[in-house]
Amino acid sequence: MAQVFDGYGYTKEHEWVKVEDGFAFIGITDYAQGELGEVVFAEFLKSEGDKIEKGDEFASLESTKSTSQVFSPVSGEVVAFNSKVEDDYEIINSDPFGDGWLIKIKLSDPSQIGQLMGATEYNDFLDTL
Repeated sequence: MAQVFDGYGYTKEHEWVKVEDGFAFIGITDYAQGELGEVVFAEFLKSEGDKIEKGDEFASLESTKSTSQVFSPVSGEVVAFNSKVEDDYEIINSDPFGDGWLIKIKLSDPSQIGQLMGATEYNDFLDTL
């Protein structure tokens, strides 16, 4: 069973969001990394300072199985990309909720966080797959 943690928001596309001090850290879930297989390349499609809207694609992950797009669950301004991921793609598989985060944005509409699934709801969603 895939790991799911309280304190995160989740999407049906298997992205997670963790909010700290008005900033949203975004990554892919444990379920997503398991379905992808070993990540061998990550390409970021936005730049620092870019505006990003909820639903915008911001990264492409290539794995031994397929290529997958990653979408932003919230709107805001891109303030950072995880340089650890660019140096070691495997970290997305080994620590998707920690050091494997992908992007950090300054939230423009914090109310969007309330539209995401919580841990229990996401677990229930995973049970339907």
